[in-house]
Amino acid sequence: MKDSNDMNRDPITHAPGSHPVGVGVGGVGGAAVGAGIGALFGPIGMLVGGVVGTLAGAGAGKELAERIDPTGESEYWRNEYSKRPYADSNFSYDTDYEPAYHYGTSIRTQYRDRSWDDTLEQEIRSDWDNNRGTSRLSWEQARGAVADAFDRADRTYRTYDATDSYYRDHYSNAEYYRPEHDFDADYRPAYRYGTQARSLNPDRTWDSSLESELGNRWDHVRGTSKLEWNDAKQAVKDAWHNIERALPGDADRDGR
Repeated sequence: MKDSNDMNRDPITHAPGSHPVGVGVGGVGGAAVGAGIGALFGPIGMLVGGVVGTLAGAGAGKELAERIDPTGESEYWRNEYSKRPYADSNFSYDTDYEPAYHYGTSIRTQYRDRSWDDTLEQEIRSDWDNNRGTSRLSWEQARGAVADAFDRADRTYRTYDATDSYYRDHYSNAEYYRPEHDFDADYRPAYRYGTQARSLNPDRTWDSSLESELGNRWDHVRGTSKLEWNDAKQAVKDAWHNIERALPGDADRDGR
């Protein structure tokens, strides 16, 4: 263990000094083939720093797996919206803000190759009235929530795209790999679970208490993965530590 920590070994390939997330964390990055996670979409820490969201059916096939889970996102924003500068106590979450967050998430899902800019905003503001439901918010009042939801969904897609790409190429080299299990159906949900769990718990460390908590939730997030928790937890743990090393503030990339 000491040798592994001192040499900063990749938990999957065991190569010293080349942690998968650590590569390129401080650089601009690009979509370079064979680069570490950090270089695929720029600094991965900037992607997960704002907390990645949930994807529906992570183990249930590509089409379903790439849809944002509206229930998970709704619960996230229910707890966060009052902290946002545009929050107005004259309006309620369920009636007014939730439709705006839902709209922003759906826009990012629909416009997979677009970024939030003036052109996109002009396109989607005209359709707000058709998507506002019960919301009493004008576009000017709803805009901040829509943009927040779009940005969170964008961060989620980019983070999972980056981690999926890395693990797809390397998972079969892991000590816990079993040939009877498939990446998309079985291992990807575990890697995504670890990625999300670490971004949601920036002040936690991996210990027996955390492992027990994550294990208790595995059956609720595994999708169609055939991995039982004892088989999945090593992949979850790898993803947890990879993101831990990539988070802003971990300058020496030792996960602390």
